[in-house]
Amino acid sequence: MRLQPVLAGVVAALVGFASSFAVVLAGLRAAGADDRQAASGLLVLCLTTGLVALVLGLRHRIPISIAWSTPGAALLLSTGPPSGGFPAAVGAFAVCGLLVVVAGLVPTVGRLIGLIPVPIAAAMLAGVLLELCLAPVRALAEVPLLAGPAIVVWALVGRFARAWAVPAALAVAAIAIALTGPGLAGVAIAPELVWTTPAFDPATVVGVGLPLFLVTMAAQNVPGAAVLAQYGYRVPMRPALTATGLATIACAPFGGHAVNLAAISAALAAGPDAHPDPQRRWIASVTAGLGLAVLGLGAGLATALLVLSPPVLIEGVAGLALLGALGGALSSAVAESDGREAAAVTFVVTAAGVGFLGIGAAFWGLVAGAAMTLLNRRRSRAQVPAAR
Repeated sequence: MRLQPVLAGVVAALVGFASSFAVVLAGLRAAGADDRQAASGLLVLCLTTGLVALVLGLRHRIPISIAWSTPGAALLLSTGPPSGGFPAAVGAFAVCGLLVVVAGLVPTVGRLIGLIPVPIAAAMLAGVLLELCLAPVRALAEVPLLAGPAIVVWALVGRFARAWAVPAALAVAAIAIALTGPGLAGVAIAPELVWTTPAFDPATVVGVGLPLFLVTMAAQNVPGAAVLAQYGYRVPMRPALTATGLATIACAPFGGHAVNLAAISAALAAGPDAHPDPQRRWIASVTAGLGLAVLGLGAGLATALLVLSPPVLIEGVAGLALLGALGGALSSAVAESDGREAAAVTFVVTAAGVGFLGIGAAFWGLVAGAAMTLLNRRRSRAQVPAAR
């Protein structure tokens, strides 16, 4: 019984890392990072998430699970390299962290974020995730002998143990790459921290930094707090946001894009499977953080796997990991009949992936959805007197 929360934390770390590290690496590479910078980003994210989980867990004695922003990494995949290259992306990461700190210290900012309609925020996230979630189908068409077994294993394992479905698919893909690829000869697998001096490009800050902040808040921090609330825990949002925001700022020059509350994997440490006694479950979240820090030592090998594989294969596995998030986002986007049209506009503009004025599609999707929401409200108000 004493080892139960430790084992739960180990499982949470393994599942969290294996199910989404491919998304992080693919997102950083799409943002302009080279192989060393991408591996550095994954390593520093693992180290800082472990540190923040340790500090918050020991300080508050509740299972506050910390993770990187998987939807944020998917956002980087959808926006592509900024005009200023990876240094501009790093600057946007730092701005995102600063905004998270401000949201923690200034309650008004959090309330303003809360004014964004849930369907609009969900539709923006769905538009960001759509392209990546189509990758498994493309992978099956382009590399069927590699993608087919991974998809079959994902479906079969998910039938009995959903948390292990993506790690199992990734393991099958890795075996296929090892059997058919050129091998690891000449590939650097030792992880190292690589400094990238941030560059603050206004278009990249607006097109990447702001959407990254909104996606991280809407798809990670808010749901993460909600998951803990379901198990009777109240997250101290000010210290949690401040700590994760500062960690994001510290991560940015080394390639890390965002540190935040865990959402999907939070239940693994906060639920009764972690320990029958709710007062002991914080051990699971701390163990998960420390486990993730240890797994970061494999960032170089994980990057090598990405380099040696057909790009569409790893994107396909990443897409499998995000299908659940896409389904949840689409469900939230159309849940309210009054906001469906605005949500549809947000989704279409974001999913189109077309930027304007050097600013990415996610920002314009949010703007378009907000504009439609305001127009619909004015239309409804104008029709009320006519109806009387």
